[in-house]
Amino acid sequence: MESPEAPPPTLKTPRLTLRAPEVGDAHALAALGNDAAVARMSTGLPYPYTEDHALAFIAMAGAADPKRDLPLIMDHYVYGPVGVVGLHRRAGPFAEIGYWVGRRHWSQGFATEAGEAMIAWAEGARRLKAIAAGHFADNPASGRVLEKLGFLYTGEIKKRLSYARTTPVPTRMMIRLS
Repeated sequence: MESPEAPPPTLKTPRLTLRAPEVGDAHALAALGNDAAVARMSTGLPYPYTEDHALAFIAMAGAADPKRDLPLIMDHYVYGPVGVVGLHRRAGPFAEIGYWVGRRHWSQGFATEAGEAMIAWAEGARRLKAIAAGHFADNPASGRVLEKLGFLYTGEIKKRLSYARTTPVPTRMMIRLS
């Protein structure tokens, strides 16, 4: 008999709970993601970003195999949802971490805090020896977050589609070895 699929993990940090998205998060996610400055720096957010987009994301997350795609809400203990962090298996040998944070929560360390928890979980529970990441070349702040998380530049620049920009954007690739 096959065992049921394990639910996505819930990870705790000093200020955040990283948890599976729920339908009740749609309004907050739409409010955070419906910002051109936020959407332009992500691969997956269209702009404008509506509650229907948020509901589609939540449905996709609920149907995802957590062994391949693990999108989690960054839920702040006071503010509620502040962004999203995820670990995804794309084409290639490594899982890749990604994140976005609503503009009013920028420069507060939430991406770094969530990234640290996700990486610790991935290296422990999944026994990953390497994790990839990338950031748009015109988003050096995201590069600084990844550097704080121990990622190093590979020298590779890929073109990745930004839905908000509707065009491929140069993306600086990075790797973290455990």
